[in-house]
Amino acid sequence: MHFPVSSTLIEFLVLAIIERQDSYGYEISQTIKLVANIKESTLYPILKKMEQAGFVTTYKQEHQGRQRKYYAVTTVGREQLAYLKQEWAKHTDTLSDIIEGRLRL
Repeated sequence: MHFPVSSTLIEFLVLAIIERQDSYGYEISQTIKLVANIKESTLYPILKKMEQAGFVTTYKQEHQGRQRKYYAVTTVGREQLAYLKQEWAKHTDTLSDIIEGRLRL
């Protein structure tokens, strides 16, 4: 089952993916598709926004005779990733508390 995802969650996933290893758009999209039903037309504007914000940088590299645009996380991107990890932990803790009946207002 796939839950709807926001652009912020996609940004979080992108940063987590490329923190470990630089990657290109199609590869990033295929990894995200494991948990979210997104199209490349959704991903590329988010990647562009992330580049403009300074979270990622790009470079081109040849692969099997074709130029691929690779994305790499920047220092600012690593700071954003750390922030998003903290927010994600709070969010999932609250969700778990609601689901398990530990939180009621």
